[in-house]
Amino acid sequence: MASLCHMEQSKRLWERNRTGLYALEKGLEEKVLGISAILLIAVSLAMDAFAVSISNGVSVRSFGKRDAIRQAAFFGGFQFIMPVIGWFLGSSVKAYIEAVDHWVAFILLLIIGVNMIWGSLKGAEEENNGYCSLTNKVLLIQAVATSIDALAVGISFAILEVDILQAGVIIGIVSFVISCIGAWAGKYLGEKLQTKAEIIGGIVLILIGAKILIEHTLLGAG
Repeated sequence: MASLCHMEQSKRLWERNRTGLYALEKGLEEKVLGISAILLIAVSLAMDAFAVSISNGVSVRSFGKRDAIRQAAFFGGFQFIMPVIGWFLGSSVKAYIEAVDHWVAFILLLIIGVNMIWGSLKGAEEENNGYCSLTNKVLLIQAVATSIDALAVGISFAILEVDILQAGVIIGIVSFVISCIGAWAGKYLGEKLQTKAEIIGGIVLILIGAKILIEHTLLGAG
């Protein structure tokens, strides 16, 4: 009788352990899948910053490692900050942000792009003023324009109860790395294109802004 009771207890203990191991395994799977999804989102969000980084590398005179790191810090920093802001804002302002975010990004990139083209045609590069110096002001405008989508993503993260600190760090690091890659690629292309580089860079920025606008209006992505 005691033996049967011991066997029954052992069976229940084994069942409990098996359930616990399954729950742990399931939890780890969900954690991995969660991080994988955040990584995919991070790469997607970094694509505009990547394109702008290429544009800067192409068009900015004497673009060096320090410029690349400074640029990546702006883009990565804002890609980290914006989702956090969106997360704290929550779903209450989602409709208002989504109604104007694409227009803000389009207008900012349009202004910078037109300024680049105009400056190139007017010989601004020889005078060493305007966009070619890649000032912090220009990087700030670019960083805001390319990270507005991340603000909306942060709002979605709040709804899904995502760990925003973890997600923000991942998104920021991915954007930093991808921006550095874009800067290197742009620098290489800029050396090949030379005098036409700034005009091409301006056109690229305008096209990026147009892409954002089209995705959120005609294609209904916003």
